[in-house]
Amino acid sequence: MTQIRQTVKNSLPRPVLGAARETRDFISRSLEWPAATFHPWRRESIHRLAALRDTHRGERCFIIGNGPSLKNTDLQKLKSEFTIGMNRIFLAFPEIGFKTSVLLSVNDLVVEQSAQEIQALEIPRFLSWRARRWIRPDDTLHFLYTTYTGPKFARDVTGRLWEGATVTYTALQLAYHLGFATVILIGVDHSFVTKGKPNTTVVSQGDDPNHFDPAYFGKGFRWQLPDLDTSEQAYWMARKAYEESGRRVIDATVGGKLQIFPKADYEGLFQKV
Repeated sequence: MTQIRQTVKNSLPRPVLGAARETRDFISRSLEWPAATFHPWRRESIHRLAALRDTHRGERCFIIGNGPSLKNTDLQKLKSEFTIGMNRIFLAFPEIGFKTSVLLSVNDLVVEQSAQEIQALEIPRFLSWRARRWIRPDDTLHFLYTTYTGPKFARDVTGRLWEGATVTYTALQLAYHLGFATVILIGVDHSFVTKGKPNTTVVSQGDDPNHFDPAYFGKGFRWQLPDLDTSEQAYWMARKAYEESGRRVIDATVGGKLQIFPKADYEGLFQKV
């Protein structure tokens, strides 16, 4: 049967395959939509998210990626800044001596395997609606309706957000919703030592060379290989949305490989005028 399906697939022109895929993805999102809209936990999150809109209008914030470059970045300078930490950034909290302003995580494997740590954090957390399988709601937790398909840039995160193959893209949408005029990326190396087919789930065999801490995705941790091409498409959409609104995204990652956003010297961002 698999061979027959593959034969049929190979015989169809690309436009037909594309339309079929879009239809399948739309149906999948439609099935998710009712609970992501009307479930009491989501209704509460929608209310909280709406109240947060533009609460930081005109300010700047830092989105902290988890790349190895963080080891060469003086994070102490961020102690008084608004920071969006992502995924397992909490591993750095003891060393840097402070917690990020908020935590964002939308990857199922990360949330599932870090549920205990995420649940215990006493900072606002923004998680995918799918995370309800492992995380219970509380007063500082917000469920976001994120999807793998349906490319878009959401200026209002009370509705659906496209993940864009990277949590950083969701962070950019969240920062926009909060009203930040300048968003600065650090630790977004956009480069991985581990290679393989994008989005494939693998199991770490030892220390993690792709993040700031060797225990980030340490031995036995299940994670998905990056899809850098899709994330670049998402980043272009984010840049366009920000610039259309008179805002900006700056990349201050030390030695980062991402070429979508204007670059800035990290140390220079803190020089007093």
